[in-house]
Amino acid sequence: MRKLKNPELNRLTAEEYKTISKTPVVVVLDNIRSCNNIGSVFRTSDALLIEKVYLCGITATPPNAEIHKTALDAEKSVEWEYFEKTEDVVIELQTQGYKVYAIEQVENSILLPDYFPAVGEKVAVVFGNEVKGVQQKVVNICNGSIEIPQFGTKHSFNVSVSAGIVLWDIFQKLQSHFRT
Repeated sequence: MRKLKNPELNRLTAEEYKTISKTPVVVVLDNIRSCNNIGSVFRTSDALLIEKVYLCGITATPPNAEIHKTALDAEKSVEWEYFEKTEDVVIELQTQGYKVYAIEQVENSILLPDYFPAVGEKVAVVFGNEVKGVQQKVVNICNGSIEIPQFGTKHSFNVSVSAGIVLWDIFQKLQSHFRT
């Protein structure tokens, strides 16, 4: 078994990436403190062809050397936009027909294995601050909440890990719509 070299992976260029169809999912980052987490979300979003990333509140924006360190140029391929208030982007996305879900531990949340986007549904997922999570005022206006089941002693995953888990799961479920 031999590891493939980068040229053998046949990856898209940033220009090609911008022109192809995207997964009908957007990411909203609500007051993320760590630029490494932000960069990681950009990189995951690039890998899964996510439509767009919204950076809100104290979340840093590109160009930023700390974001770049983990994004590895994904901040240049994935479309992004900054909003001062997370609730403004949630309302805007809802007017555009998105179902907006907080990724949070709340009453009556949907466990991730039980969440299945409807065929044709446009999805937005909100990931919250590393300490405080998604703001309650944002949770209040979301269409629902999705929770990642956890079984250990800790109460949460790192936000970039949560993004990887949730986005991969939703990506797979949406891809199944096209395989059937």
